Amino acid sequence: MLMIRAIIRPEKVGVVLSDLLESGFPAVTKMDVMGRGRQRGIQYGDVFYDEIPKEMLLMVIKDEDKNDVLDIIMRNARTGEHGAFGDGKIFITPVEEVYTVSSGNNQL
Repeated sequence: MLMIRAIIRPEKVGVVLSDLLESGFPAVTKMDVMGRGRQRGIQYGDVFYDEIPKEMLLMVIKDEDKNDVLDIIMRNARTGEHGAFGDGKIFITPVEEVYTVSSGNNQL
């Protein structure tokens, strides 16, 4: 199993979640986050924004679903045809163990 952590623009969350649900991936945790990338924030006029609001989507998926989930997130979270700075990042890590809190059962 894999954990997907996708940090994307807030205005893209609805379409990403909708496509994930329609494609059979309903289990997602969503968090409001703040941060900056290589561009170190943005400046509009005299105002500099050091931390930019984003949303983080967390999912645990089967290894074989990785390419489908990545495609859904990339296609829907990208700004314009080629994307833009600040569209986000996707991190993928292995999941060693998963337990259900109510039953204590190991899900792997």
